[in-house]
Amino acid sequence: MLDACNNTLAVQTAVDLANTLKPIKGEDELKTVKQLGNFLDGHSPAGTARSRRRLTSADLAEVREVREMVRSVLERAGTDPVGAAAMINDGLRRGRATPALRHEHDRWWTEVTSDTDRCSAHLAAATLSALASVIATLGPDRLGVCAGPTCRATFVDLSRNGSKQYCTRACAHRASVAAYRSRRTSS
Repeated sequence: MLDACNNTLAVQTAVDLANTLKPIKGEDELKTVKQLGNFLDGHSPAGTARSRRRLTSADLAEVREVREMVRSVLERAGTDPVGAAAMINDGLRRGRATPALRHEHDRWWTEVTSDTDRCSAHLAAATLSALASVIATLGPDRLGVCAGPTCRATFVDLSRNGSKQYCTRACAHRASVAAYRSRRTSS
C-alpha cells in the first residue's frame, strides 16, 4: 500500500511545509530566507534544487505561495476532493512539473520534477505529486487537519486502517483527557 504512495519523504515534506504555518498560535516558521534555507536543507527532494543557486526573498515569497496551496489541499481534500484535485493540477501546471521514470538498485519508480531552476517549482512538483499519489491510491480522506480543538496542524494518514484524526499522539492524548474530564464533571 505504501509503495503506491511512492515517495513518503515527499509526503512528509508536504505536511511539514504546510505545518510551518501555525494559524491558531499565529506562528510562521517561513518568515526569512534563512528559515527557508533551513527547511529546504532538511527536506531533500526540495533541497536538491537549492544547490543550483542562492535563495532570495522572491524564492521565499514563491515557496510561501506553494505552502498556501499545499495547506489548502490538505485542508480541503476530505470535504472537497474535486476542488483539491483542481488545486493540485493547477499547481503542477504552474510549476511545470514533468514525470520521469527512474531506475536504481533494481527498483523502478516515477518521480515528478520541474524543468525550471526555481526551488518553489521543485517543491511544488514533489509535494503536490506526492499528495496526488495518496489521493489516487488511498483516497482523499487520508489528507486532513488535526481534530484537536486547539490545533490546526495537517497530516497525511498512510496507516493500514486510515482512521487517523490527530496530527500526533500528543494531540490525541490531550483530546482523550479532555473528553474524560468532561464526562467526569457531567456525572
